[in-house]
Amino acid sequence: MNIYDVIQKPLVTEKSTLQKESQGIIAFQVHRDANKLEIKEAVEKLFKVEVLSVNTITVAGKLKRFGRNFGKRSNWKKAYVTLKEGSTVDFFEV
Repeated sequence: MNIYDVIQKPLVTEKSTLQKESQGIIAFQVHRDANKLEIKEAVEKLFKVEVLSVNTITVAGKLKRFGRNFGKRSNWKKAYVTLKEGSTVDFFEV
């Protein structure tokens, strides 16, 4: 799998921002079939940082209502990547 296919987008939320500042943990939305080793290699190559650990979660898609009908959003995978002390990643660099 290509490293650009593994990491789909960074998750920038209040929780992820606080974790990034205090603990050095970054959250990403990743491909559903990607494993922890692929995620680790992709982050190290893309951002040129050293990764200590990767934790993954499969998030269940929500039920949504469209008029009288109900639909379901697809499931997706979230990865929390812990960086080595002193490593940082800025998504909004100028």
